[in-house]
Amino acid sequence: MPQPKQEGMIRFLLDGQVQEVRGVDPTRTLLEHLRGDLRRTGTKEGCAEGDCGSCTVLVGEPDGERVTWRAVNSCIQFLPMLHGKALMTVESLASHGALHPVQQAMIDKHGSQCGFCTPGIVMSLYGKAVGAKGADAPPAEMLAGNLCRCTGYGPIIEVAKGVEAEAAPEMDLSALRDETMLDLTHEDPVQGVTRRWLAPRSLEQLAQVALAHSDAVIVAGATDVGLWITKLRRPLKTLIDIGQVAELKVIETVEDGVRIGAGVRYVDALQTLTGLYPDLGAMMRRLGSTQVRNSGTIGGNIANGSPIGDMPPALIAAGSILILNRGGMRRQMPLEAFFLEYGKQDLRPGEFVEAVIVPTPKPDLIFKVFKLSKRFDQDISAVCGAFALTLDEGVVTSARIAFGGMAGTPKRATACEAALVGQLWTEATVEAAMAALDTEYTPLDDMRASAAYRALAARNMLRRVFIEMTQPGRATRVEPESAAPEKMNG
Repeated sequence: MPQPKQEGMIRFLLDGQVQEVRGVDPTRTLLEHLRGDLRRTGTKEGCAEGDCGSCTVLVGEPDGERVTWRAVNSCIQFLPMLHGKALMTVESLASHGALHPVQQAMIDKHGSQCGFCTPGIVMSLYGKAVGAKGADAPPAEMLAGNLCRCTGYGPIIEVAKGVEAEAAPEMDLSALRDETMLDLTHEDPVQGVTRRWLAPRSLEQLAQVALAHSDAVIVAGATDVGLWITKLRRPLKTLIDIGQVAELKVIETVEDGVRIGAGVRYVDALQTLTGLYPDLGAMMRRLGSTQVRNSGTIGGNIANGSPIGDMPPALIAAGSILILNRGGMRRQMPLEAFFLEYGKQDLRPGEFVEAVIVPTPKPDLIFKVFKLSKRFDQDISAVCGAFALTLDEGVVTSARIAFGGMAGTPKRATACEAALVGQLWTEATVEAAMAALDTEYTPLDDMRASAAYRALAARNMLRRVFIEMTQPGRATRVEPESAAPEKMNG
C-alpha cells in the first residue's frame, strides 16, 4: 500500500535502505547530514566549495528502468536535492569487513599517505568501476577533481588504470519518486526555521512558482549557490529547485541548431556540443571537475552571469539565442544581450532561463576557444576567448569574438570584429584587430591576473587563431595527456 505523503519530507535510498528526513534546514548540505546526523565520517570536508573532492559520493538517479550514477561533491549539494535518489558513500563499499578491490589497490600501490583525501578518491575510482557519468575519461582527467598533497598522483593514476568494470548495485527508485516527490501542487515545501525549498515538477509549475516568488533563488546544480551558503553565509529565504523539471533536461534538434534546456548538466551536453564545436568540447573538459560537470548546468552558468564563466564567451561567439520564461510567456534574445553589467542580467521579476539554442556551424566556420588559467584542469579562467570566423578567398567575411575575464560581463569584441571583416586575413590585419581590443576592454587586476597580462593574453589569443590557421603543423596548445605530469606536481 502506498504510504501517505508527508509534508516536507525528504526521502532517499542509502545503500538500498530508505532514509527519511524532515524538519531540516533546506540549505543543510549532504556532507553535513552524512557526518553530523548519520555519523558517516569517512566522507571528509576539505574545502567546502567543491574543489578538493575529499567529500565525493555517488548519487544515483532514475534513467528509464535503471539507475545512473554520478560522482558529486557532497559539500555543496543541499540535502533536498537528494530527494527521490540513491546514495553511496565510502562506507558503502566494504562487504562483510572485506575491502573493495579499489580500496585494496590503493593500499597495494601506496596511493594514500595522510589519507584525508583518500575516501573521495576511492569514490571517484569506484564510479569508474560502475560506469558512472563522466568516469570514462582518461584517468588524469577523471581524477582532476580529487586533490592530493601527498602522493604526487602517480600511484593513484596507476590504480585508476587498473580499475575493472563491475555491475552497479541495483536499486529501485520508482516508488520512492512517484509516491513521495516534493510537489508544489500539494504545497509541501521543505520548511526550515528561516528558509524554504520549493521543488516544482513541471515547467508550468516552475513558471507559476517563480512568478509568485520573484525574490527566490533558483537552484540548478548548486555549484555556485552552494558557496553562497558554505562560504558567504548568505541569508537565502526561498529557494526553487529546478532539478525535478524534466522539460529543462532535454536536448533536442531544432531548425538550424540544438536546443539545450537550462537543467542540462555539462556532462550530458558534452557529447552534443563537442560534435558541433570540437574546441568547445575540449574546453568543457577543463571546466570544473568530473564532480562539477556532473552537477553544474549550462543554463545555471548563463543565469549566474559571472564575467569569468567559460560557457558564455563560446556560446556568444557561436551566435547562441537565449530563451527566457516568465509565467509561461517566452522571449528570445541574442545571448550577449542578456548580460547588462556586473551582477546584472536582463531578467524581469519572476523570469528564468528556460533554454539556449546553439546554432549548427556552417561547414566553412572556423571556431576556436582558448581557456587560460594557472592550472590546466579545474581552475577558474584568467581569460577565456572564443572566435568564430569565416573566410572567402582570403578575405574575412564574418567574425564573432567574445571574451570572459576582460570586463564586468562576458562581452563581444565588436571593435575587433569590425577591424577584421572585409579585410584580407593577413598578419597586418590581425595586428590591427589586436590593437582594437585595447579600445573596448578595461580588465581588472586581481588574484588571477593583472590587467596588463589579461590584455596581452587576449591579443595573443587572436594571434594564436591566425597561427593555427596559417601554420597548421605548429604546436600552440598544451594537450591533456602532455599536461598530466605538470598537473600531477600539484
